[in-house]
Amino acid sequence: MKITLIRKDEEQGTEALSLCDTDAFFEKVKTENKAGHISELREILPRLAGSSARYVHIDKLPRVYPAVEYTRKQKGEKRMKHYNGLVQLEVNRLADLYEVEYVKRQVEQLPQTFAAFCGSSGRSVKIWVRFARTDGSLPTATQEVLLFHAHAYRLAVTCYQPMLPFGITLKEPDLMQSCRMTVDEQPYYNPSSAPFCIEQPLTLPDEETFRQRKQNSESAPERMTPGCESMQIFAQMYQSARKRALAEMENWKRDDGLEPLLPHLVEQCFKTGIPEEEAVQRTLMHYFHATDTETIRTAFGNGYREMKGFGKKSGFSKEQEATFRLEEFLKRRYEFRFNTVLDEVEYRQRDSVHFYFKPLDKRTRNSIALCALKEGLQVWDRDIDRFLTSDFVPLYNPVEEYLCDLPRWDGTDRIRALARLVPCGNPHWEELFYRWFLGMVAHWRGMDRQHGNSTSPLLVGSQGFRKSTYCRILLPPELRFGYADSLDFSSKQEAERALGRFFLINLDEFDQITVNQQGFLKHLLQKPTANLRKPYGTSVRELRRYASFIGTSNRFDLLTDPTGSRRFLCVEVKRTIDCTHIEHDQIYAQLRAELLAGRRDWFTKEEEQVLQAQNAAFYRVCPAEDVFHSYFRAATPGEKSLDLTAAQIFRELQQKNSAAMRSVNPMRFGQVLLKAGVVRRHTEYGNVYQVVRR
Repeated sequence: MKITLIRKDEEQGTEALSLCDTDAFFEKVKTENKAGHISELREILPRLAGSSARYVHIDKLPRVYPAVEYTRKQKGEKRMKHYNGLVQLEVNRLADLYEVEYVKRQVEQLPQTFAAFCGSSGRSVKIWVRFARTDGSLPTATQEVLLFHAHAYRLAVTCYQPMLPFGITLKEPDLMQSCRMTVDEQPYYNPSSAPFCIEQPLTLPDEETFRQRKQNSESAPERMTPGCESMQIFAQMYQSARKRALAEMENWKRDDGLEPLLPHLVEQCFKTGIPEEEAVQRTLMHYFHATDTETIRTAFGNGYREMKGFGKKSGFSKEQEATFRLEEFLKRRYEFRFNTVLDEVEYRQRDSVHFYFKPLDKRTRNSIALCALKEGLQVWDRDIDRFLTSDFVPLYNPVEEYLCDLPRWDGTDRIRALARLVPCGNPHWEELFYRWFLGMVAHWRGMDRQHGNSTSPLLVGSQGFRKSTYCRILLPPELRFGYADSLDFSSKQEAERALGRFFLINLDEFDQITVNQQGFLKHLLQKPTANLRKPYGTSVRELRRYASFIGTSNRFDLLTDPTGSRRFLCVEVKRTIDCTHIEHDQIYAQLRAELLAGRRDWFTKEEEQVLQAQNAAFYRVCPAEDVFHSYFRAATPGEKSLDLTAAQIFRELQQKNSAAMRSVNPMRFGQVLLKAGVVRRHTEYGNVYQVVRR
């Protein structure tokens, strides 16, 4: 069996791929290389924790991908050659090497364990579990592999977690799950391990809850409020004890010295349950220079040894304790975030095989309240709602999260390559599409809040050319919830709200949009923000715009207003679009890099002229225009012409063909004449049009 090793050079933006037999790999794992990068990494990791710094030689350590054997394609893209049927589980944040070895010994008991070894941090264990189908084979098709691997991962967690006193770090099942190259003098390796056998699944598995074992803390304050930082808890407990000590010494002032207050403070800290050293440090912090350090340490040392009943008296009021316990319950059982795009709270259960956040609806709120009551918390629904609608729930912007987590751009232009997937004869399509795509991401980032991304590509072609599919795959899977394939023009408020709710709106079947609706559509295209009132809200607020527009149609006669054609980028699709092999991460990494480099994301006047010229073939010919060309033509320069008003021409044509002239009214007939190329001249009696009778 061969596994994949990939070494990335972040500075150069290069990537080297190699394959290694598992036997040879575990021989490499047993010894450190001459440079000693792994040992140096383990030494420096404690100092890197909590900072943005990185180990300078981290690129020397390749990442190991056990699930799939990859090969390179001609363009440097990775392609799956063989699926190994290996699932990687991780047990992280172990205390020391003794716990590492304990985990390894535990998982060795299962015959399905292919390998178990210490991670590069020296405080984790990577477990490789073997799987196969009931006939001993492994799937080969990509979609079958994805489904099989997802089911295998969940089964592995279910089987291995009960054997361990430490929680398995749950991750979304992914073929690209990897670990850094490591050193383990005694890795467990069983190449003849027996695989778990499962049938080939047809769908992704449901998210079934698997409760993990909890390790109870020996610290009473941490048991009471494990959802809060211990430093914050002790600070609040100390302030409560100090308040009661000051109440017992009503006439005490800081000028009197600390000695009279100190016995009362020691007693209250002891009864509250604050550890001795924690109480000493906080007293030194609050009463610095009030007395010498040795006096404070001696007073606390003697008091803590003489008194009894440590922690018997709560340091908080009933209201404080109820609030802390509710916060602890919610943070222990659930993970919350406020999605600023969807404008709603999302949740997922902690310590369960739940990888995706879901909207927090009323049913879920009631379930949370009932679970809290079952645990003995005296809370009301309003208490839970108060927490969920407060700043205790962190903000989450999916667009910013996705763009910030992207890898480094490798320098290959994939945006124009994405445009070339659309088979068309327009020589300007690639550049115009590139500029529109830049504008879309620029609006996601809020780089220009004074203008909207007012240009919309329109893919025109026969049915079955996968135009709508192409529009959908422009968004990465992580952001595809922000895709819409319709817009409700009947409700202007809902249509404007869609500007902040969706990232890309596909105006599918663009030809079905009426002339009246197109006027409102142009308004939406150029609108940078929307001022709306939330449902059941009391105030109007400005809604940030994210949405850009794209459209599809099977008909070519789409545009009706020559003055508004610059808002559309029409292109004829001549055959089926290839919608496979889209590298979203690198595409958007390129967009991010080019925007950071100051690349222009709007259309110039010259580009708009090119765009309008290309749109000439997609105008909808008005019947009134056909009637005009039957009886008149535009005068050429220097030619003797008739100077007639639009109303005069309209009345004459109405007499000739009244049925065809019903498509336009006299007030708008002047636009028809301008579209037909007739020269308009302003006189003291109004506007006249220079025409010649046929």
